[in-house]
Amino acid sequence: MSSQTQDFKGVVVIIIASFLWGTTGTAASFTPDVSPLATGAFSMGIGGVLLFVSAWPKLREEYQHILAHPVLLLLGAMSVVIYPLAFYSSMRLSGVAIGTVVSIASAPFFAALLERLISKKNISRQWCISFIIGALGIIFLTLGKGQENANAEASLAMQLGIILGLIAGLSYAIYSWAAKQLINDGIHPKCSMAALFGFAALFLLTSLFFTGDNLIATPTNASIALYMAIFPTFCGYLLFGYGLRFIDASRATLITLIEPLIATVLAIIVVGERLKLIGWVGLMLVMICLMLQTFKYEIKRKQAA
Repeated sequence: MSSQTQDFKGVVVIIIASFLWGTTGTAASFTPDVSPLATGAFSMGIGGVLLFVSAWPKLREEYQHILAHPVLLLLGAMSVVIYPLAFYSSMRLSGVAIGTVVSIASAPFFAALLERLISKKNISRQWCISFIIGALGIIFLTLGKGQENANAEASLAMQLGIILGLIAGLSYAIYSWAAKQLINDGIHPKCSMAALFGFAALFLLTSLFFTGDNLIATPTNASIALYMAIFPTFCGYLLFGYGLRFIDASRATLITLIEPLIATVLAIIVVGERLKLIGWVGLMLVMICLMLQTFKYEIKRKQAA
């Protein structure tokens, strides 16, 4: 398989994962009586268990190799623990669209920074152009979802939600980077994600004793919790780990800018949130950013011809 084909394959599976992740905010909006901490802990915790179980035959072969990287394993797992708690809390405080947008849009910047400072990788001109376009799109999208006549309490909640979104973006970038380092060292992508998420599940599921009161109190709450654990988390991160086999973490996180786009569209169609004209312009810019990354392999192929 040529490098261009592998590149394209990695991009496509991460786009599919992003579609799955983009549904989480809308799904969580149907369980307002469930703590966002419980939502995040259950979805990532159960998803982590499923990832661990599905990769068990391969993990038995590679566990010594994985344990040879204790710092990466601990750093990545703790980032997996922090991410859902910050992400779902951000959406609860600032809304589905803005919480998702800030969390995911900040991740590519943090990922590129990690690769530059720690892995000593150069940041390409195309990545920078894509990031600027995507960042402008995210800003316009956020402005398009801005609250009119918001009181002081609502403004404070919005600001806190944005801060938590940035924390989520940083933790997302860290565990993506950690997973990529494990994969680069020869560990199977499935094992890499399973090790990080399986370790994190120990902490996440334990926290449900304190936060999970209403998690399965109704059929709706239980079904949504299971949906988010199985599809966006288990299936989504299997695909994400596979995609990291072929492309860098900074590029992978940039491609996931499609997640807030999907989340915003679903928030408008399903939840009933409204978007101003400038927000639609933002959506178009995010799509342009995505297309630049998706067809990067084709540019390389033409340059090599």
